Amino acid sequence: MNPPEKFIKIINQKRYNTATATLIAGDDFWDGHNWERHGRNTFLYKTPNGAFFVVHLTHWQGEADSLEAVDLETAIELYENSLTEERINYSEAFPNISVEDA
Repeated sequence: MNPPEKFIKIINQKRYNTATATLIAGDDFWDGHNWERHGRNTFLYKTPNGAFFVVHLTHWQGEADSLEAVDLETAIELYENSLTEERINYSEAFPNISVEDA
C-alpha cells in the first residue's frame, strides 16, 4: 500500500491531514511480492506545527483505515523500531532530540 495522499481526521479540536504533513517513516517495504505487511501498513507523519500522527491502512474486510495522534515518545519508538522505511533522517524528524554515541 502506498501512503495516503489525503486522509484527514479531527482529534481534540486539532486537524491531522496527510496532505499538509511530512511523511517520516512507514513499514511499506517491498518483499518481492507485495508492499503490505499481512494486509496492513502503518505510516508516521509530522504536522507543520510539530504534532505526530500515525495512519493505519488495511486490506482486511471488517477493518477500517484509521488515524491516531501519538506523542513524541511513541513517534520515536515507531521510527527507531517497527517503521523501517525512513523517509527523512532522524535529526529532521526529531530536531530537538539529541542523539549520543553508545
